[in-house]
Amino acid sequence: MTIHINGKAYSLGEAEYISVNNALILHFTEPQKTTFAVALNGDFVGKADYDSTVVKSGDSLDVLQPIQGG
Repeated sequence: MTIHINGKAYSLGEAEYISVNNALILHFTEPQKTTFAVALNGDFVGKADYDSTVVKSGDSLDVLQPIQGG
C-alpha cells in the first residue's frame, strides 16, 4: 500500500488501510504544536474524525498549516 502526504509517497507494506491519525504520525517526526488542517483526496477531515477516517492505497493527504500575512 502506498499513500501520499503533501506529495511525498509513503509505502506501508501489506496494510490495506490506516487511519488519518496514524498517517499523520508517519508524516510528522515531532509532535505538532501548531494548528493544521487535513484534506483527504481534497475533502476536509475534521480533527474529531482522524481516528475513524480510513486512508487506502493511492489516497492523498494534504496537511495545511495557516500562513500569516496581510
